[in-house]
Amino acid sequence: MFRLLRLMILTMLAFVAGMMFERSNARENCETGTGLWISNICVGLDITND
Repeated sequence: MFRLLRLMILTMLAFVAGMMFERSNARENCETGTGLWISNICVGLDITND
């Protein structure tokens, strides 16, 4: 029973760490581009007018 509980806790921790890592990368990509990071959303020009 302890192994199952430990597995679930470690899986949740890995998931949370992965989400934080991806959010950080998304924010950095937004700021290095032409976007503006507002309330966890990257606002910028996604569609170019040809």
